[in-house]
Amino acid sequence: MRIWLRQHASALTNALRHLFKPRSGFLLNVLVVAIALALPFAGLTLLENMLPVSGQIAADPEISVFLKTDTPRAQALALAPQLERVLRESHNTAKVEFIPREKALNALKAQSGLADAVAALGVNPLPDGYVLKLAGFQDVADAARIDTIAAALQALPGVEYVQVDSAWVKRLAALLHVLQLVLLFLAATLGTVVIAVVFNTIRLQVMTQREEIEISRLFGATDTFIYRPFYYTGALLGLCAGVLALGVVALALQPLNDAIADFAHLYASTFRMAPLGPGISAILLALSATLGLAGSLFSVQRHLARSN
Repeated sequence: MRIWLRQHASALTNALRHLFKPRSGFLLNVLVVAIALALPFAGLTLLENMLPVSGQIAADPEISVFLKTDTPRAQALALAPQLERVLRESHNTAKVEFIPREKALNALKAQSGLADAVAALGVNPLPDGYVLKLAGFQDVADAARIDTIAAALQALPGVEYVQVDSAWVKRLAALLHVLQLVLLFLAATLGTVVIAVVFNTIRLQVMTQREEIEISRLFGATDTFIYRPFYYTGALLGLCAGVLALGVVALALQPLNDAIADFAHLYASTFRMAPLGPGISAILLALSATLGLAGSLFSVQRHLARSN
């Protein structure tokens, strides 16, 4: 075990020594890879900030059920069990609230500028109704189920009109789904770019150290021992680029939040973009290092295939 650790420590030291040579071009390569990583990192940051907001918005979609104006109060109250039955049959739960016509009229009068207009009517034109606050529907399939429930409610006796607010849920869910697909495509494309950059970097480094490699083989060094520092070089390149990309995205959030604050203020909101948490950041750094390692592995394997 000590020998294994000593060999890896030696390989890491060797990799670090070659990285910071004046002609290694390491910093330039880190910058190129960081630019490629910054785009999917920024997209993931946006998605992570949008998902909680969408969850809060879609927490309680509502269905408003308006009864016929001539429906007796007793019949209106007796409709509640039927509403709950429809919800049970659709495998959904909801808070069912009865809104008497008097309460609806008082709420209408309370709105600015409408009290005189309502008083001029002389009679209450509003019907009794129910408001159903459903559990969070956060994707397109769930939003489609709201329409199915609304159709079943519309068929109940005494129901005049059913109003649903699922259209915006569909739009929001569809938008987030598109964003996820775009982010996935972007990550896959730029991940390939990262591997290609590391591949080329390691290839050039192997060619530069060709004489050292040949001398090491003359002394009996195995291919694993010879090429282990190159693996560390690729992993370190990816890791350093990942750190730089996360830093750039975090710095870019400050001016972005300044612009968002002015927009959010119009809607009485305090929404701000937050940087990625430690857990997600650690995963991204591990993925960055893995991409760098993959690029170095492909480069070394190609060199071994040519030299054998």
